[in-house]
Amino acid sequence: MNDTAKRIAKLLLEVQAVTLSPDAPYTWASGIKSPIYCDNRITMSYPDVRNEIARDLAELIKKEYPNVEVIAGTATAGIPQACWVADLLNLPMVYIRSKAKDHGKENQIEGRISQGQKMVIIEDLISTGGSVLDACEAAKREGAKVLGVAAIFTYELPKGTANFNERNIRLLTLTNYTSLIEVAQETGYIKMEDVETLQEWKKNPQEWKK
Repeated sequence: MNDTAKRIAKLLLEVQAVTLSPDAPYTWASGIKSPIYCDNRITMSYPDVRNEIARDLAELIKKEYPNVEVIAGTATAGIPQACWVADLLNLPMVYIRSKAKDHGKENQIEGRISQGQKMVIIEDLISTGGSVLDACEAAKREGAKVLGVAAIFTYELPKGTANFNERNIRLLTLTNYTSLIEVAQETGYIKMEDVETLQEWKKNPQEWKK
């Protein structure tokens, strides 16, 4: 576990952007039962936390995608992060809707991109990756060259990994499920006996607690 992953995981737990509840699981919109719930939009309410996350994302992008020319955010959760990162990197910023508008110019991408412009797309968290990968396809249709995706957190679900590999899209995150569980255990946020439950869920979330 690297220092950044541990530090960001600790911040997310401290502001309760991530909550763990192995004994009383949450139900996701997809119907999946989960012992973990992540809502990184909570970080917007904490200036020190959001600034630290934005700086780390900016540094990660600058290091791994030095040729990036435009930052994109996914609607809606990726938009604020993309704004702060684009500002730090002094780059243009756009955002990508889940689908094109049904009125006006019927845009799916708001802002302006040029043909062949090198883009990094920012998402707040990754589960299966479906929505951000759809955003990548939308950006490509508009002529952008998508270098990859950067996110705050990933659940590290096997399906998500497979989806990114299948689309040949690179994913970088500040922290992840493994780091989060380790930090939660170290800080007493969860009990030792909860760790096995949390690890079992990640292997096959669709079948957990059925």
